[in-house]
Amino acid sequence: MRNQRTAHRYRLSIGMILALLGALGSFWLLELMNRAGEEMEAGIKVDEPDYIVERFSFVRMTETGQPSYIISGDRLTHRPSDDSSDIDKPVVRSLSGDKPPMDIRAEHARVDQDNTRVTLTKNVDIRRAASPAARDLHLATEKLTIYPDEDRMETDLPVRMESGGATATGIGMQANNATRQLQLGRGTIVYPPRTR
Repeated sequence: MRNQRTAHRYRLSIGMILALLGALGSFWLLELMNRAGEEMEAGIKVDEPDYIVERFSFVRMTETGQPSYIISGDRLTHRPSDDSSDIDKPVVRSLSGDKPPMDIRAEHARVDQDNTRVTLTKNVDIRRAASPAARDLHLATEKLTIYPDEDRMETDLPVRMESGGATATGIGMQANNATRQLQLGRGTIVYPPRTR
């Protein structure tokens, strides 16, 4: 009789331990699934845009209150994960006081580093009209990085430039609009024939 009670206690104890382990295992599995779901939702939310603006225009002012440059485009998508913005069909107009405005167009742009760097890609086209102090300028490349606050731009890709009838091609370019210095990488320059 005593052996039956002991056996019954062992069975009951083993049953309770198995039920407790099952409950703890279920709780652990539920917590694991909840964490995975939260991480997946957080990953999705981090990369999602927090706002989208259609047909926008942004004016950056100088310290003296004058417009420095205007960025506009068909669509601006802002991503809070890295505080960057993607722009479809961007147009950047540089306004430098006494110098003629320079218009830069492309298929796409990315604005990052606290709005101090604009990277334009695909069919980048730069045009500046002639003025008494400077010749007209047309420049084409596939990628161009602009630092608007420093009034400079650069690329490491092939560039074609036309100015005052002369044509220059090169790999890479650095230009400083404030100092009016332009450096082209290795390439060629073709001057028009002199008129007699």
